[in-house]
Amino acid sequence: MGAGGRMPIDGIKEENRGSVNRVPIEKPPFTLGQIKQAIPPHCFRRSLLRSFSYVVHDLCLASFFYYIATSYFHFLPQPFSYIAWPVYWVLQGCILTGVWVIAHEWGHHAFRDYQWVDDTVGLILHSALLVPYFSWKISHRRHHSNTGSMERDEVFVPKPKSKLSCFAKYLNNPPGRVLSLVVTLTLGWPMYLAFNVSGRYYDRLASHYNPYGPIYSDRERLQVYISDTGIFAVIYVLYKIAATKGLAWLLCTYGVPLLIVNAFLVLITYLQHTHSALPHYDSSEWDWLRGALSTMDRDFGVLNKVFHNITDTHVAHHLFSTMPHYHAMEATKAIKPILGKYYPFDGTPIYKAMWREAKECLYVEPDVGGGGGGSKGVFWYRNKF
Repeated sequence: MGAGGRMPIDGIKEENRGSVNRVPIEKPPFTLGQIKQAIPPHCFRRSLLRSFSYVVHDLCLASFFYYIATSYFHFLPQPFSYIAWPVYWVLQGCILTGVWVIAHEWGHHAFRDYQWVDDTVGLILHSALLVPYFSWKISHRRHHSNTGSMERDEVFVPKPKSKLSCFAKYLNNPPGRVLSLVVTLTLGWPMYLAFNVSGRYYDRLASHYNPYGPIYSDRERLQVYISDTGIFAVIYVLYKIAATKGLAWLLCTYGVPLLIVNAFLVLITYLQHTHSALPHYDSSEWDWLRGALSTMDRDFGVLNKVFHNITDTHVAHHLFSTMPHYHAMEATKAIKPILGKYYPFDGTPIYKAMWREAKECLYVEPDVGGGGGGSKGVFWYRNKF
């Protein structure tokens, strides 16, 4: 899944994790406007035809894999079917992750100048993947507005050591990390949507399905109802399919690929926001630009293209979230000279990075006098209990 060896940029080193060069926390010597000026203007232009071409491309591939699986797999001798179905699950899961990324782009109003077009297609695609479109769109945009904030960021908010669960230290070993990763990759996404697990603190239960939960304001409640309606409609269709074709058939063709989509979604997001080189800020230190730069571009190898480069252009995405994804690579190349040491990239093979971050990024603490700028408002990951 990775692209070979680690490719350090601006001093982010693999060989000695104890001396890793962190992303600078000082006020950047450039402004958002200067970054934008470095990007060719056409990168911000949205084409409905080109945007839809990616939707059509991915849906055609997904339909092709589905057709092959349902039309020919039952002809295979028994041992070969045990190989064919897992191959289908992985391929379909990867393609549908790309569909998920496209739906996410529609939610950022990055595909067309007309909001209703973006929302209509985004609602259909995300609902088909059991994602409450408007509900998640609202919280995700809030995440973009507060990235890196200890108090206001919406997801993957790290905990100080004092707020870790009492059994966290017992999971700080290889079997515990395996268990934690398995639970995170399989249950993390639905648990976040339903119960805000790994999300920001609210004084009462927060759920993406609850129009009256603390995540949403009065003017946003109707959109949550629409999102829930979309989910219920898809669940009803799935129920009718299971009643006709059988539950096993539904799980094989749709259920397992969806689990892979959810796992990739959590993994991609986790690795983009979890790294020992990335700072987090409390309200005394946080500002939007430094927060947006506190996210990591990663290299998923060939899957970068399958996932429409959401993996290796995430910094540019956080700086300009309405930019179409098909211009993000060009924009990333253009802004690297401006960002310099403020551009964080890690090319560690993904399976290694996943294990390393699970081992090294357990909680955060302020790094007063420890190389983190000597500020109580800047938090860095720690790995020792």
